[in-house]
Amino acid sequence: MSNTKVEICGIDTSTLPLLSHELMRETFVRLQSGDLSAKEELVIGNLRLVLSIVQRFAYRGEQADDLFQVGCIGLLKSIDNFDLKHNVRFSTYAVPMIIGEIRRHLRDHHAVRVSRSLRDIAYKAMKAKEQFVHENLREPTLEDLAKITEIPSEDILFALDAIQDPLSLHEPIHHDGGDPVCMMDQLQDTLVSEERWLTYVSVKETVQQLDMRQQKILSRRYYYGETQTEIARDLGISQAQISRLEKHAIGQIRETLGKGEPGKK
Repeated sequence: MSNTKVEICGIDTSTLPLLSHELMRETFVRLQSGDLSAKEELVIGNLRLVLSIVQRFAYRGEQADDLFQVGCIGLLKSIDNFDLKHNVRFSTYAVPMIIGEIRRHLRDHHAVRVSRSLRDIAYKAMKAKEQFVHENLREPTLEDLAKITEIPSEDILFALDAIQDPLSLHEPIHHDGGDPVCMMDQLQDTLVSEERWLTYVSVKETVQQLDMRQQKILSRRYYYGETQTEIARDLGISQAQISRLEKHAIGQIRETLGKGEPGKK
């Protein structure tokens, strides 16, 4: 990072030290040998890392100071849980944990209300993911998470999708020749009309408002192509009940979409 002065939470970040990989390992050895002063050195020596991550979320409408403090919580957790036996750079281990802490903060303060059951499933899956990464040094698959949590993979997928914070159209994706390329620069699609895209977004939001059983039925019927009889057998209810639940869910979607069309109430 450059030495440009940036003040955040009352800290002049241009004066912050930057620890080398070798010094970082030496400081962790001191910490894990009982030298508590080493922890403060590790925190101060990695505040620039937190700042660089906070800048990725600059377009989310949150105060930078607040995100910086949340990111520091993730940094402290990373320091407490880092194990030198993994033989990886601390930044490689810390970055996902800091990002995860910030994303949890953004989800908890999200304007869109998500049901408690979905949030519980999502947080259980994220906790399992963090533990899996810590133990295996790789990202878990959806099947890995389903096995660990004993929650069906489609339920985990619905829950994680429901709590995703929206991405700003002005958020930089990458830099091209020095100028940032934003999400809105990548959205043009001549094959899909604006009306069709808005309909897709409306349907997705409406489906997320259905209860978990209705979402599961629609997913298995129209995504996985299962029959009502197959779903009924798996859920332990009658095919007639599946049919009624499916029709009711589709009716809710049509009703919600109808309210948004001109001339309809």
